[in-house]
Amino acid sequence: MKLVKNAAGRLVPTEVNGQQQIPFKGVNKYKPSGNKAKPPIRTCIDYPKDGNKVVKDLKTALKKAGLKDGMTISTHHHLRNGDVVTNLLFDTIKEMKIKNISWFPSASFPVHSHLIKYLEDGTIHHIEGSMNGPLGKFTSEGKMKGVGILRSHGGRYQSIQDGEVHIDIAVIAAPTADPFGNATGDRGKSACGLLGFALGDSEYADKVIVVTDNLSPFPCVPWQIQGNNVDYVVQVDSLGDPAKIVSGTTEVTKSPDRLLIAEYVAQLLDEAGIMKDGFSLQAGAGGINLAFLLFLKEKMKQKNIKARFMRGGSTKYLVEMLEEGLIDYILDGQTFDLEGVRSMRENDGHVNTSPFTSYNFHGKGNFASMVDAVVLGATEVDVNFNANVVTHSDGYLLHGIGGWQNCLYSKCTILAIPSFRDRIPVIVDEVTTLCGPGELIDVIATERGICINPKRKDLLKTLKKSNLPIRDIKNLKKEVDEICGGKPAKPKLNKDKVVAIIKWVDGTVLDSVFQVK
Repeated sequence: MKLVKNAAGRLVPTEVNGQQQIPFKGVNKYKPSGNKAKPPIRTCIDYPKDGNKVVKDLKTALKKAGLKDGMTISTHHHLRNGDVVTNLLFDTIKEMKIKNISWFPSASFPVHSHLIKYLEDGTIHHIEGSMNGPLGKFTSEGKMKGVGILRSHGGRYQSIQDGEVHIDIAVIAAPTADPFGNATGDRGKSACGLLGFALGDSEYADKVIVVTDNLSPFPCVPWQIQGNNVDYVVQVDSLGDPAKIVSGTTEVTKSPDRLLIAEYVAQLLDEAGIMKDGFSLQAGAGGINLAFLLFLKEKMKQKNIKARFMRGGSTKYLVEMLEEGLIDYILDGQTFDLEGVRSMRENDGHVNTSPFTSYNFHGKGNFASMVDAVVLGATEVDVNFNANVVTHSDGYLLHGIGGWQNCLYSKCTILAIPSFRDRIPVIVDEVTTLCGPGELIDVIATERGICINPKRKDLLKTLKKSNLPIRDIKNLKKEVDEICGGKPAKPKLNKDKVVAIIKWVDGTVLDSVFQVK
């Protein structure tokens, strides 16, 4: 495998799984040309006149869809760790003796460790999607036959519409669907909120199979997936475990240090003048981010401030702010708890979105760049503000990118992170894997202080008289290293074997993940 240095100074391959790759050229330096992918033309002649597309089972649907060796099969991750459809899908593919499938999920979860045996026996050749937990570990150890490809949520949609990935068969798990294939995720016993990550699959795949455990009479309203894009509908007993699809509650951190980080971030947004009438925000569903929302909410109430919109993943905390009149809209990308699912059904201001509108870099603009501030996490950051979200300091690939990369284009990007985890410093000289270029990251907020990117002279000037503990990142790193007893040992990697690549939002290759020895 030929490796070249890209614009970030990282070694990346020029060919992966037989497909030519473009090395990262720099932020906003690559501008593609050409046309979007062309979905095949269909005709109503080939479909039932009564609109009933229901077939006996998944095996029948796959046969009718023309499943064969070497195809690309896509799934979505809205069922999270409760998903049984993806495991059933590959059990069926194995039973049909099909080999060398390229699996293209929007993300994987530990429940998908069931598929490791199919990676070992050649049923699945490689994964093109965020790899969490056991699948990431399997990949890191060099056991996957092909090379993994990790993309952001927006990068996934971009790869579909640009024709970089051609989906042969999309399998869409839908908590409610009608016989025509109209489908939604906001109701049914397996309700997950919305199905936005499967939208591109339904639009561009050659064949689309909807799998549901709640088949309702036509029309399924409101539909998030249009039946006009669906070939077959399969009814099953269960899509998965509702308790693991979404949680009853999403927990705020109880750690004093992490609560302090959350408080610092809320204060920063206030003092920097970001928190003002009509502002917009995105924050994740982690413990620090949820605590930050609570601190922010109180500040907004005290100053009688109302936000125009907040981007989801939605949680009960965002729903409370919507229903208390503190925000006009939740623009939701995925729903993280049961209150979010309820709100999506009941509140007109709770709007479902997709990666096309929210994150796709090859569109006529997207929502991410319109957001005033975003609060994110990271596994590592370095002294140049570069950040990593997929590997740890031991080199193991254990997480996906999600929408993290896309969010870096907000007007103020804040990484709210503890200064160390398990006595391993989070701030390092150079990140193990580059997922986000430092020029797009504005603030690092830790319990030991806040570091502002020197490029953000405006923020430094505005916060000059702040009571916040503003620190130089190199000094903070030195302090944390001393607390942890020195720098962490560098991971032992086989630099001759690339096990996965990290795509940037424009489809270029940002970095390589190397085999852990």
